[in-house]
Order: sequence, then C-alpha cells, then structure tokens
Amino acid sequence: MAYNANPYGGLNAYREVGVKTASQGKLIVMLYEGAVSNLEKAKNLIGPDGKIAANHIESYGNYIQKAMDIISELEASLDMTKGGEIAKNLMSLYIYFNKQLLEVTISHEVSKIEFVMNMMNELHESWVSASASTANTTKMTPGISSLNITG
Repeated sequence: MAYNANPYGGLNAYREVGVKTASQGKLIVMLYEGAVSNLEKAKNLIGPDGKIAANHIESYGNYIQKAMDIISELEASLDMTKGGEIAKNLMSLYIYFNKQLLEVTISHEVSKIEFVMNMMNELHESWVSASASTANTTKMTPGISSLNITG
C-alpha cells in the first residue's frame, strides 16, 4: 500500500473531481468564491496601521496574485461574440478589479480590497442564481466560453 505524504491529497483529489464534473455555471461560482477567499486572506494580513508584518508580505502578495489570476481567468472566459453587452460590462469590471488589486499590492488599502470583494460577492450571488435556474439545462451560459481553472 502506498503512503500519501500529502495530508491534503484526498481533499485535493476531491476538489479536482468536483471541478472536472461541475457545470459551467458552478465553475464560475467556484472562481468567484476562490477570488473572494484569497482577498479575504490578504485583507486579514493588513494590520490596523495599514502595514503588513514582514513575515506575511510574501503570503499577502500571493493571495492578491491568486485573486488577480482568477479574475483574469474569468476575463479570458468571456465570449465577446455571444455575450453582447453583458460580456463587455463584465470585461470592463474585471479589468478595473485587476487594476485596483495591482495598486493594492503596494498601497495595502483595505478599502480597495473590500470594494473588489463586495463587487465580486455581488457577481457571485448573481451567478449562483443563474446557475441554479439553469442547472438542468445543457445550454452554455451567454458571454462565457469554456473555462480552464487549472493552475
């Protein structure tokens, strides 16, 4: 019997199966959840004085970068041909979010992180509703092409 040295091996395998079998709407919901989770972790590393402890700077940068990567993946998944005005609006939002987060890597402004988190939470709720109402259909979500969330 092989020993799995990674204590999260089973959890990671479970998540991978969940991603591979999820509907497109569920994948989008999962991306939003991942972005918000990483932003929350980054925000929690900022002290009341607006500074980050030296031993948390790398983690902070990683959390912000992961959120930006997820937002970029959402942006890349937009189908501008089929998505019309909705896809254009989402594209503008995603670009704006990443611009704000890029600034936050240096400024550590909690208000900007919270703004992006709040907007992502609102979009998340919209996608939860949309994916629930179309859960039993095989039609693609307008404005979204196939997703690649590996990495």
